Amino acid sequence: MSAPPVKELTVMLVDNEPARAAIVEQAMTDSGYRVIRRLENAKNLTEAVTEYQPDMVIIDIESPDRDMLENMSRLTKDNPRPIVMFAEEDDSHHVEAAIRAGVSAYVVDGVQSGSVKALLQVAIARFREFHALRSELESVKSQLEDRKLIDKAKGLIMKHQKCDEPAAYQALRKLAMDRSQRMTDVARNIISVMELMGGSR
Repeated sequence: MSAPPVKELTVMLVDNEPARAAIVEQAMTDSGYRVIRRLENAKNLTEAVTEYQPDMVIIDIESPDRDMLENMSRLTKDNPRPIVMFAEEDDSHHVEAAIRAGVSAYVVDGVQSGSVKALLQVAIARFREFHALRSELESVKSQLEDRKLIDKAKGLIMKHQKCDEPAAYQALRKLAMDRSQRMTDVARNIISVMELMGGSR
């Protein structure tokens, strides 16, 4: 039984030098990637990624400037993709700034066609791992926020109805079931109402 065909990964290339971009594009093609769009700068990077939906972004520059880093940060926040940066500047400050902006791999010694495929695979794996961790962290953070809301609402019910914590929890739970709402939404409503009434003071 033959293996299913491997999906050809698409790349958006950011490079302001046509000759250098042609070398990078050939290296990508030789490694099984397809460059679907080239930008001369990162000014409209987020919009271009939204429009063309590449699997990853390759940036080939001499040194990342502030505008480049800001545009990469925006992309990482709004429409994250693995980003690989080929740069000539190996200053640790630039490397750290690029990593903070969302770069999955920062390569100083240029594009070596023999190692491009492995490098991009590592960048994709690192990107996926980072975003899995970030999603997990956001989930935990959301659960903590929910817990805080429920605890605050329970406290207000206990104070208002002169009852203990289990009774306040049951009242909150029953209200949520009666309204077919999440407990956190009911808790948020209770807090808003009680604060308007001055009941949280």
